[in-house]
Amino acid sequence: MDRAALAEFLSRRRASLLPADVGLGPGARRRIPGLRREEVAQLAMMSTDYYTRLEQRRGPQPSTQMLSSLARALRLSADERDYLYRVAGHPAPERMPQEDYVAPQLMRVLDRLQDTPALILSALEEALIQNGPATALFGSTGHRTGWERSAIYRWFADPSHGRAMYPASDHERQSRAQVASLRAAYGAWGPRSRAAELAALLRERSDEFARLWEEQIVAQRFADHKVLLHPQLGEIEVDCQALFTEDRSQVLLVLTAPPHSEAAGKLDLLAVLGTQEVSPGSDDGPPNWSTVSP
Repeated sequence: MDRAALAEFLSRRRASLLPADVGLGPGARRRIPGLRREEVAQLAMMSTDYYTRLEQRRGPQPSTQMLSSLARALRLSADERDYLYRVAGHPAPERMPQEDYVAPQLMRVLDRLQDTPALILSALEEALIQNGPATALFGSTGHRTGWERSAIYRWFADPSHGRAMYPASDHERQSRAQVASLRAAYGAWGPRSRAAELAALLRERSDEFARLWEEQIVAQRFADHKVLLHPQLGEIEVDCQALFTEDRSQVLLVLTAPPHSEAAGKLDLLAVLGTQEVSPGSDDGPPNWSTVSP
């Protein structure tokens, strides 16, 4: 672990960011540019004392989980993230899509979306981060671990919960969409990837998945019109638009409704009431938004 290099890198990156860059308000007048240490600690979900010790070259070696949180908080690029890991004494993560890395270019857009549901997903439908309205609409996903994080997995392995937010009339279309999305990820990453591992697991656990997988459906399309079933607000018709990373391993999804429509009023209500007042009782996280059947 190179304490000096780690401390200098963290300090320089912190100084290069403005509160608006990470979705924070300007706060009190600042004597020096950049984020405060306590703001970085808050974004990385660690104590201010712990972060301060890292910048002062006297902290313990951070874990890979802590480094992942710091990379997200400081909006690091993939190259910057790799450097952070190495100076902290850890090997850089593989450049295959990671479960916990969030593309900073998508984070910058998400930070500015406060009044409509928006979230960032991996290509395996893992919710990496979502804003307040999205949490109010879909429920919190932070408690999920392993394959339970993937909406594709939940759709086939636990259909009673994984499909709760979709009308029954739309289940067949969504099943095909889920398989098409996973097949596209498999094609992009190969037979030794997490996509291949998930496909093998679901072929064992779901006859429906196994049947559809053999059909060789491949598609990756996000723009769509959908009806969601919310426990408190009922049906909500939404349009979904997507912004991909260059390698298409992550996507920012934004849900909107036509102005002055009933659905727009329901989305506004979600933004106002927040997650404590209005949240799905099943707490299943986001359904699949990735593809639609051809």
